[in-house]
Amino acid sequence: MGTAASPGFDTEALRRGIEGQDAAALLSLYTDDAEMRVVDRNTQPSHPKVMHGREQIREMLDDVYSRDMTHKLEQCVVQGDHVAYTESCQYSDGVKVLANSMMSLRNGKIAEQTVLQAWDEEA
Repeated sequence: MGTAASPGFDTEALRRGIEGQDAAALLSLYTDDAEMRVVDRNTQPSHPKVMHGREQIREMLDDVYSRDMTHKLEQCVVQGDHVAYTESCQYSDGVKVLANSMMSLRNGKIAEQTVLQAWDEEA
């Protein structure tokens, strides 16, 4: 018996987009009206950074994946209309970033995403 997953969501496309730093490929996984929330040291839970729609998400993805850093999809779990994954990143100067994402799918595409991220602080 196969795994229950939403039709059309491709975890390998997610991996290729993240590890290949391909913002356009990642953007194709989102609905037109998707919402992404980012929580980190600068945008804390009571005031997260919120992006509405593919255009705002595209701007963020273009910025992140244009940086001199590597990205790796560490884990990815799909259950019904939900996806969770961990992404590890490293800047060329050695600074590391770890991000966890929880996503809700609609018709196999990402409709909502919450990203929690932390990075090395300077000593």
